[in-house]
Amino acid sequence: MSDAAVPPGADAGLRSCVESIRDAAREGRVLRIRGGGSKDSYGEAPRGEILDSRAIAGIVSYDPSELVITARAGTPLAELEAALAESGQYLPFEPPHFQGPGGAVATVGGMVAAGLSGPARASAGAVRDFVLGAVLVDGRGQVLHFGGQVMKNVAGYDVSRLLAGSLGTLGLIAEVSLKVMPRPPATATLSFALGQQQALDTLNRWGGQPLPLNASAWFDDTVAPEGGPVAGQGGGTLLLRLAGAQAAVAAAVAQLARQGGSRLDDAAAAALWQGLREHRMPAFAAPSPDWALWRLSLPQTAPATGWCGASGAPVLVEWHGAQRWLWAGDEAAPHLRSQVQALGGHATRFAGGPVPGLSFFQPQSAVLVRIQQRLQQSFDPHGVFDRGRLGLTP
Repeated sequence: MSDAAVPPGADAGLRSCVESIRDAAREGRVLRIRGGGSKDSYGEAPRGEILDSRAIAGIVSYDPSELVITARAGTPLAELEAALAESGQYLPFEPPHFQGPGGAVATVGGMVAAGLSGPARASAGAVRDFVLGAVLVDGRGQVLHFGGQVMKNVAGYDVSRLLAGSLGTLGLIAEVSLKVMPRPPATATLSFALGQQQALDTLNRWGGQPLPLNASAWFDDTVAPEGGPVAGQGGGTLLLRLAGAQAAVAAAVAQLARQGGSRLDDAAAAALWQGLREHRMPAFAAPSPDWALWRLSLPQTAPATGWCGASGAPVLVEWHGAQRWLWAGDEAAPHLRSQVQALGGHATRFAGGPVPGLSFFQPQSAVLVRIQQRLQQSFDPHGVFDRGRLGLTP
C-alpha cells in the first residue's frame, strides 16, 4: 500500500473528486458516491450530496495475454465487457447491470462497490475473487494504492478485495484491476422437470461428479419465463448450464439427457440466463404491492422449506441452492431471518422500499460490527462517506 497527494499525472476528474472529498471533510458534509445509479436501491436509503464517479472514466490498460484489465471507476460496465468480448474474454462472475434512473448505465466502480454476482457465482467465484488491485481515495482525500495486477501480490490485509460490497462506505474507488478469463469453448443448457427438493438433491449429487457445472436455476412452474421450457408435471423446472471444453460439455449433455434433461436452443438459453442475471424473469415481479423481495443466502445443502410469510409465493433458487429468492410481507421478517439464520445463512430485504425499523441487511454480530467500525475509522475518520448504506451508525 502507498498513499500520497493527487499524483501529478492524475486527470481532471480525479483531481476534482479529491478536492470535493477534502472540502467535505473540512466542512463536516456527507457525500454519497454514485456512478450510473443502477444500484441505488441496493442497501439502506442513501443520504448525502452526490459525488459522481463518472468523472473518472476510461480503460487504463488491457493485455489479453495477461488476463488482466484495469479501468477507472466511472467506466461503463458495458464498455469494459465489450472490450473483453473482442478478445474472447469475459467477467466469469457475470455482474448484473440493472437499469439506472433515466437510462443511466452500470459502472465498473459500482459493480465492485455493490459486490453483486450473477448466475455463475457458485462455480466461478464472486466479484471479490477477481479484484487484483485498486486505487482508493479515502475520507482524508488521500490517494491510496492497494494490490496490483497479479494474483500473488498481497502481504497482510487484502484491502482491494475488501472494497467489494462496501457500497462506497470506505472511500471512492478511483481505479480497479480485474482478473478476466477466456470464454469457455462450449456451453449448453438443459432443463429438467423436478420439484424443488428433488432439484436440490440432484444438484448436490451432481456437485460430487466430474461435470462441467457452471450455473443453475430452479423455479416454480407458475413463474416459468415466457418462451422458456415447460416442465410439465414436475412442479418446477431446473435449468442447468454446462461450460468448458467441447468434449467435456458434449459428454455431460449425453449423460444428463439419459437422466431426463432436454437441451435448450443456445439463443433461447442465453436469453434466459440474461433475464435471470438482470432480474427480468417473472419470479422477480411482485405478486402483491405490499410484499418485498427477499434474498436468502444459505448453505447449498439447506433443504427446501415452507418459508414463513411467503403464503405460497413461488421461490426461485440459484447458485446450486446457495441463493434463494422469494416474496414475503414485512411482518414475516423477524421469523424469516431467524429461520434462515438457524440454517446457517442470512436474509436480505432486497427490494420493496425502505420500512422504518426494518433493516435491509440482516443485523450482524457485535464482533463484525466492531470490525466494521474500526475499518470506517481508519479509512474515513471524519465521516465523509455515507456509511448508513450498510446500516452502520453515521
